[in-house]
Amino acid sequence: MSLHMWSTRWLRISFILLITLITCSLILFVNLLLDRQNNNFNLSINQVRLTVNPLLLELEQKQPQLTDQVTQGHLRSLAQENGVGLTYVGLDGVVVVSSTPSLEGTQLNLQSVLHYDLNQAAQVMDEKKSLNITFPVIDERQGSQIGNAIFTVPLSMVVVDQPPTSAFWVMVTLAGAALILGICLIAIQRKLNKHLLSPISQLKEHAESILKGKYDQPIQYSRVDEMGELYAMLDLMRAEIMHLSTERIRQERAQKELITNISHDLKTPITTVKAYIEAILEGLCSDEQTLMEYMEVMRTHTDKTARLVEDLLVHALQELGQISVEPREVYSLATFQHMLQPIAHMVEMKGLNYEAPASIPNVLMQIDSTRMEQVLSNIVFNALKHTVPGDTIRIMTELNAEQFKLTIADTGQGIQAQDMPFIFERYFKGATSPSNSYVQEGTGLGLSICKSIVEAHGGQITFSSKEGQGTIFQILLPIC
Repeated sequence: MSLHMWSTRWLRISFILLITLITCSLILFVNLLLDRQNNNFNLSINQVRLTVNPLLLELEQKQPQLTDQVTQGHLRSLAQENGVGLTYVGLDGVVVVSSTPSLEGTQLNLQSVLHYDLNQAAQVMDEKKSLNITFPVIDERQGSQIGNAIFTVPLSMVVVDQPPTSAFWVMVTLAGAALILGICLIAIQRKLNKHLLSPISQLKEHAESILKGKYDQPIQYSRVDEMGELYAMLDLMRAEIMHLSTERIRQERAQKELITNISHDLKTPITTVKAYIEAILEGLCSDEQTLMEYMEVMRTHTDKTARLVEDLLVHALQELGQISVEPREVYSLATFQHMLQPIAHMVEMKGLNYEAPASIPNVLMQIDSTRMEQVLSNIVFNALKHTVPGDTIRIMTELNAEQFKLTIADTGQGIQAQDMPFIFERYFKGATSPSNSYVQEGTGLGLSICKSIVEAHGGQITFSSKEGQGTIFQILLPIC
């Protein structure tokens, strides 16, 4: 079940229960009001007792004189003064004294006229809203009942103003709480829709866009809360995916270009070597000098082919994270002399000036001589692409803070400022220099391979360059 369906169902059930609660509270409240307005009075006998006590006392004390007219007149006056009607009935049902003289001597049905209970008397109340309440008359000497005094009292005398009961206040509180709860539920529903369900729906749309490869649409959220943090993280993820996708496309394009370039670069020297071999086999070399010239050309193209194949192999190992570096303990003097000798020959063959190190420190190092020679060859070969005959390539070695420092400097065209952040990246080839259209020759792997090999030795490679003045590469290698 989705969050939207769950919240909608939960809120619907809550509203049904809330409406039921409010309805029941209103019904109880209305019934209470109706009861208060109808006959369900709050009756009290205390006021009646206080009023009729003097009459009851007179009836008990003047029992023998009740037939005397003076006594009867006194009782009638006393009853009138107290605002009640009096009818004294003997145990035989004969009216002895009454505020209505015409009733005296008549026979009453005691079962129907005697109402000792106030609520029972209220049920048979007459049209004048008067109640007939009976009090027994007791003989003080014998302690036995001698008659019944029926008092006719107005309803106002027995009705007591009823203050709001606890049930009334409970219902009012319940209704108020239900109303507040309803408002809270409405507010929660609006907040859920606005700040949770709607943003989640938008997140779903953004996620679908990312899934479809549409990375250029920013994911924004105006509020600074948990949902805003989620939106920000998703937008960072979108930007990272877009960057990775762009990088992947760039690498795929660069790999295709690399394959095309290497195929072309391999095809040219192989074709050249093949042509010279066929010429030799056909006997076109008339003397030894011509043969040696042919052999030199073949060696040059073979070296170029070997270098391209080696670069391609190291590139493949880079992709797998398995660059083959096998360091061994060697002494730096003999090792680097052996490495620099062919480099010097290659530089001089290109018509450049070569400055060898004045001295090479002889220390024990852990290096792979073959890989390190590849590093030096790649850097020098890169320098040759940025120089012209007459320029200088200088190599220096020294010990620097317990590290072997190797410097390769040239006086060529230098590296353009916009290319400097990327020269160690794979497939990168700098922009063509206006003064040297040969700059872009190569695969764009050389310096990336150099960096990987140096770092595999636990070393560090850096450079500095100024356009038009040359470039300096520095390699720091640990010593034993």
